Amino acid sequence: MNVSVMIPTFRRPEGLRVALQSVLAQSLRPDEIIIVDNSPEASARCIAANASAVARCPVVYVHEPRPGVANARNAGFTAAKGRYIAFLDDDEVACVDWLSALMETAQTLDAQLVFGPLRAEVDQADSLRGQLATRLYSRPGPASDTMLDEPYGTGNSLLDRDSFELPDQPFDTALNQTGGEDDAFFGLLAQQGVRYGWSARARAVEVVGDARNDWAHLLSRSFAFGQGATQNCARGETTNHAGIAFWMAVGLAQMLIFAPLALLALPLRRALAVKALDKAVQGAGKLFWFEGMEPKLYGESSEAALPDPDSVAAG
Repeated sequence: MNVSVMIPTFRRPEGLRVALQSVLAQSLRPDEIIIVDNSPEASARCIAANASAVARCPVVYVHEPRPGVANARNAGFTAAKGRYIAFLDDDEVACVDWLSALMETAQTLDAQLVFGPLRAEVDQADSLRGQLATRLYSRPGPASDTMLDEPYGTGNSLLDRDSFELPDQPFDTALNQTGGEDDAFFGLLAQQGVRYGWSARARAVEVVGDARNDWAHLLSRSFAFGQGATQNCARGETTNHAGIAFWMAVGLAQMLIFAPLALLALPLRRALAVKALDKAVQGAGKLFWFEGMEPKLYGESSEAALPDPDSVAAG
């Protein structure tokens, strides 16, 4: 097999349906679709069966009952048979030429890991909170295909798995609830000289539901994103103490500069205030990166923000 599309899901039935519909409508047919159901009650089983009945390619249902974003990605990675793995999250909707654009970019640029743009779809997008959500969940990127110096997130990406030597469980399960498993995974690839590419035509929409569009979740996400830079220096066999000190200093500077700027800009320049707020909260994450301070954004820990499992299973 050549191309596997992997969709991990955790109690987002409607999001999964829409994501699947966008994959089934692709101009380039994938060789298989992997649905990884990360809910203990297997709430996505019926949706996967319905997709399998109408799909023009095999739909593989994988039940990984241990909630956690790394657990889900590892299970899908194990099940996938394709040389290329295209990652799409259950809150993302791909354009009709998404997969063909990713593959074309990978071959044209000789890139081993390719990312595409994401446009956040947010209720009340003009509000302060909506603008922050749009900023956090969008990925605009370059206007044309090009090589990249740094990676983006896993959602809307394509990996040439044959280019790397990877462990059986390539995503770090210690990051199941906090996220950042993709950063750690990209670190493994970086050690092997990965080449990052950008596919401008591989567009997808990220649908930001109410559960991820409240202030607590948005600020937690920004804080966790900031933590990543410092935490990456603390991971691995050798701790990078100089790197930790550097990023903590950067975080302190961001807090001191951008927190006052956010307050000053709020009455007149809301877009600047949103950017400054995000930078200030990221700075706090760089400074307060220690174990136990990570927001729990995935799996059972985020259950309060999720629909009732019984109603999901019924749907």
